[in-house]
Amino acid sequence: MDAPAADSGAPTRDVQDLEVLITAEEAYPAMERAFLGAETEIWASYRVFDPFTKLRSEEGKAVGETWYDLLIHTLNRGVTIHMVLSDFDPILAPDLHCASWNARRAFVAAREAARPEAGKLHIVNAAHSGRVGLLPRLLLWPALLTRLRRLARELNGMTSEARAARLTCSPGLRPWLKEGPGGTLTAAKWPPPPLIPGSHHQKIAVFDRKLLCVGGLDLDERRYDDKGHHRARDETWHDVQMMCRGPVAQEAQNHLENFLEVVAGTAQPLPRGRLLRTLSRKRRLGLPFLGPRPLVDELAEAHHRMIRGASRLIYLETQFFRDRRLAGALAEAAARRPDLGLIMVLPGAPEDVAFDGATGPDARFGEYLQAKCVAQITEAFGPRLALCSPVRPIRVAGSGRDTLCNSPIIYVHAKVSIFDADHAVISSANLNGRSFRWDTEAGVMLELEQEVAGLRHRILRHWLWDGAGDDYFDLDTAAARWRDLVAANGTKDPEDRDGYLVPHDPEPARAFGRPIPGLPHAMV
Repeated sequence: MDAPAADSGAPTRDVQDLEVLITAEEAYPAMERAFLGAETEIWASYRVFDPFTKLRSEEGKAVGETWYDLLIHTLNRGVTIHMVLSDFDPILAPDLHCASWNARRAFVAAREAARPEAGKLHIVNAAHSGRVGLLPRLLLWPALLTRLRRLARELNGMTSEARAARLTCSPGLRPWLKEGPGGTLTAAKWPPPPLIPGSHHQKIAVFDRKLLCVGGLDLDERRYDDKGHHRARDETWHDVQMMCRGPVAQEAQNHLENFLEVVAGTAQPLPRGRLLRTLSRKRRLGLPFLGPRPLVDELAEAHHRMIRGASRLIYLETQFFRDRRLAGALAEAAARRPDLGLIMVLPGAPEDVAFDGATGPDARFGEYLQAKCVAQITEAFGPRLALCSPVRPIRVAGSGRDTLCNSPIIYVHAKVSIFDADHAVISSANLNGRSFRWDTEAGVMLELEQEVAGLRHRILRHWLWDGAGDDYFDLDTAAARWRDLVAANGTKDPEDRDGYLVPHDPEPARAFGRPIPGLPHAMV
């Protein structure tokens, strides 16, 4: 059925029984219980879904140790599972490509281990239909050839068994490698491979067409963290997911049944409802283009519309803040609304830069864009801006990007936007061009004040201490109170801080970032 448009009048009960889940400590057990409670079918689409992730709930651990066991149990109960696993470019993202196909093998093995009369399994490893045009591929070919040669050397350095296993789970890579004498692999020199710039980035599941789970959290051990963020700095992972019922769950079901055909160009997008999406597809004439053709930008449009309407407080929690259009919209709102405050929670540094030491042009370009966006809102909002990053309340040695104010960073991956008292979005979309224009994304708009107030209190409370007063939550005073809080925390010893937040430091991104003229901002 078609849902009412999100901006077509008074708010409705499209979202019912809302449950906000903070970090995997809350989200993973809830997901396990949803699988256990499903009666007939489960539809899902995830960027990463590792069936060998440990089960966390008591109900889950009663059927096994990992999600592999839970999948077998679910199928044995007669539940049909429809799963879309994101696939990735085998040359630009070989580890993700391999992980996608390894996950597929685990799903298939689970079906084979289930009883013959068990529920059916439908699994698709889906790469985005968009491809880099021929002209950019020709320009990139020398660098891609170097990358292919490096991959070939890595494979040649493995044992024959390990190499065979790696190639088995890398079906997209094998056509671009040639086998020489003795089985030695070399890079194919021609033609340039059809690079995949976009991905299905959404994290969404629907159970029995009634219960929706959506947000920013994929499923694997890397993404598990507890609400106290007690893990090591390179293992922390703050995220937000939500579960709800109501008509929006049916919208999500329709989306899951439709989005692959839309992206492939064989179907048209469904009408807009309370479920917000980003969808793109392959260009008909892609010769000069690096990315796909944007088709549905509901998440971007909703953010711009809500920014224009906000007058008291905007709260943004995001992994990346790299969209120059959004930064401009925020700056315009600051000029137009002198009482408007902004609280933004960002990670101290991107994951690949902080933990992997990435220094490539893509990492530098992303930091360049974020530094520009941060500078623009800093100038526009002035003292009405609280720019925050969370850290663990312990002191560590070192001064790398994984450390801030002498403490290990807590990695922020959540995607939550709250506008005044009556609008909020929980989604898989970062505040960058990739999420707003290229990747497949999904999220839910909340428009009832009671729901928005509950979300705001839960999200804000997570970063604060138990004794934080009402002025830290009040729409008119929160930005100033948070700004004072993080400023004070930045000067205190870690064990004396109030809550997790310290001032976000934009200087490392400014120093590290580099522009790449002509490169679309949606690349990063």
